[in-house]
Amino acid sequence: MADLAKEAASLHKAAKGLRAVGRHTAKPLQEFESASHDLSALGALGALLGAKDDIQEGMTTLAKLTEQLNEEWETEARFMGDVSDAFDLLDVLLTAAARAEKG
Repeated sequence: MADLAKEAASLHKAAKGLRAVGRHTAKPLQEFESASHDLSALGALGALLGAKDDIQEGMTTLAKLTEQLNEEWETEARFMGDVSDAFDLLDVLLTAAARAEKG
């Protein structure tokens, strides 16, 4: 039963960490998306090679993928939290059953 408590605590900690990812990536992602609209650093070379549109499109795609990853991690964190709660409940039920057998 102690193993269930350890697993529940571990899952809870991992879920908390996954939930924090979005908070850590929000500002850099916003800056990255803003930068994709201002590619003046490429100068004339980018315009001559026609790379500006491709780079802008690539940066937009990367930003969207990052947002999707954040959503997936949040879903995973909720699932891990649910499993952790189930382990906690199972631990309580097993402890109660063991006490009932003894008593």
